Amino acid sequence: MGTPLRPDLLQRLAAQTSERERANLRRRLRTIEHVEGPWLESGGRRLLGFCSNDYLGLAQHPQLIAALKRVVDDEGVGGASAHLICGHRREHAQLEEALAEWTGRERALLFSTGYMANLGTMQALLARGDLCVQDKLNHACLLDGAQLAGAELKRYPHADVAAAARQLQSRPQAAALLATDGVFSMDGDVAPLAGLAALCAREHAMLMVDDAHGLGVLGADGAGSVQAVGLGQREVPVLMATLGKALGCSGAFVAGSAAVIDGLMQFARPYVYTTAMPPALAAAARAAVEVARGETWRREKLQSLIARFRAGAMQLGLPLMTSHSAIQPLLLGDAQTALAAAQALEQRGLLVTAIRPPTVPQGQARLRITLSASHEDEHVDQLLDALGSHFHGQANASSHGATGNH
Repeated sequence: MGTPLRPDLLQRLAAQTSERERANLRRRLRTIEHVEGPWLESGGRRLLGFCSNDYLGLAQHPQLIAALKRVVDDEGVGGASAHLICGHRREHAQLEEALAEWTGRERALLFSTGYMANLGTMQALLARGDLCVQDKLNHACLLDGAQLAGAELKRYPHADVAAAARQLQSRPQAAALLATDGVFSMDGDVAPLAGLAALCAREHAMLMVDDAHGLGVLGADGAGSVQAVGLGQREVPVLMATLGKALGCSGAFVAGSAAVIDGLMQFARPYVYTTAMPPALAAAARAAVEVARGETWRREKLQSLIARFRAGAMQLGLPLMTSHSAIQPLLLGDAQTALAAAQALEQRGLLVTAIRPPTVPQGQARLRITLSASHEDEHVDQLLDALGSHFHGQANASSHGATGNH
């Protein structure tokens, strides 16, 4: 008998992609040709966008642009080396100091992306046989980080502190890390951070918060969801956040005690073995921290737009979720329903993303609406008018259909 043929990896990938296509869940890329505030140009059309994470409208702020240009002119573009060789520039050091001071921590460490920050942090902290307890709706990179580290991953039902306690208590002898999003990227709600911090103190577990969607938006000073509930470095030893959302730049950081940051510098492989972010980008991010802290009207305006949207959506009877952040999902259930709604909105000049499985659980497809300080009241009203027309038009059509069937 001949040796059996190995499975063909490309064939398998193609079959999986075809399966996604059949289920109407295939992801497709859209090219954006130009951005101006909340307006996007795509395929020759000008669309009003409600799907960006630029929550404070800083991505095109003149102070950020000026900082980036100044350093590009002086230092060039690329970081040219890993931080630990010769890539750690003055701009990186200044940004780390600004981030540590803002978040009330001893030190901060820059990473090229949020995904890498979470992979590196978990792989540095956890070892095979350790326990990692996580919220069921955590971002994919937190789940991947625990698996990369070889820890036992236990997931608790969303925001359920009592269930998290049971999972920690199931292995009382194991070193344990409890990780949660601060603001959940698909539901927009905030984790029960005070309850989780008290639980971790009781169980001698370390608490890690991924505040990608909270930094800049929540807290009196904009320092995020952890600050907003009065927790600090002692209660939340590991804080991760990104620079590519409310700060309008790119990259990420982890903030904590000097001991935590020293340890990550030694053992977080995505930090050690990656070229540093361009120094000009670090300068732009530092300018973004200053603007985010100083221009408090941006957070106030965003909160006003969120309140306006929620009040209007409630009046229209739209399927709102319990979010008071910039992320305002409308839970539609069926993937096809969400896709049809997104397409109907686009026909009316509005770009809103339909989020479908596997990004969200089966039966929880939604429109993920995100608001920004760059929006105006009339933009929110335009969105509400379009949503009202689409969903009420559908309801009328289905009720006429039901009458006709009798």
